[in-house]
Amino acid sequence: MARLSEGPGSEERRSRAAERECGSCSLCCTVLRVDELDKAAGRDCPHQRGEHGCGIYAKRPQICRGYECLWRQGGLEDDERPDVTGGIVDLETVGVGLRLSIRVEGRGDFEKSQPLQAIAERYRNEMPVRVSDAEDVMNPDRPFRVLMPAGVMHHVEGERIDVYQDGVHVERSVLPWAERWARRLSIAWRNHGLHRSSIRRRRVAGKPESD
Repeated sequence: MARLSEGPGSEERRSRAAERECGSCSLCCTVLRVDELDKAAGRDCPHQRGEHGCGIYAKRPQICRGYECLWRQGGLEDDERPDVTGGIVDLETVGVGLRLSIRVEGRGDFEKSQPLQAIAERYRNEMPVRVSDAEDVMNPDRPFRVLMPAGVMHHVEGERIDVYQDGVHVERSVLPWAERWARRLSIAWRNHGLHRSSIRRRRVAGKPESD
């Protein structure tokens, strides 16, 4: 997650952010991954209490304390809160630039949400817009899309990229070598973390560390 930088309109955004609270919205508690709680993306957090909020709010992990979606930061309109749009919208740092990330719970949820599509159109001429979902989250090759200016869309699945122009397929390629290696390292690190989490859960349950 990246934070909005200072600049034109920043005072107005800070004013909006100061007035905003999560309220009954807890979509991030379902869509996002929280390693400290061994909670996978797309799975309800076991500490969710519906309209009563987080059951461990006072003791919630630091990653939960520090997280603010773009709406909470004042970067979206009042009526674009995640529980209204159906998706979590964030800014992410990529190399030396930024991209907008839209994460939904189920495949097809982005197409069902006119507000999310409007947000994507608003931003895609300024920065890439990555659209992903939390289905089949353990599959490192699960597809996602990157919306770009002038009607260009990259459909990425594993290391393959299909390029579309205004809905027409125009090219197929693979990720650049640097991105391929970064992706493989990320997968290896994630698998390592999952293995450590599995061992920790077995220890807590009093089970042997391996079968």
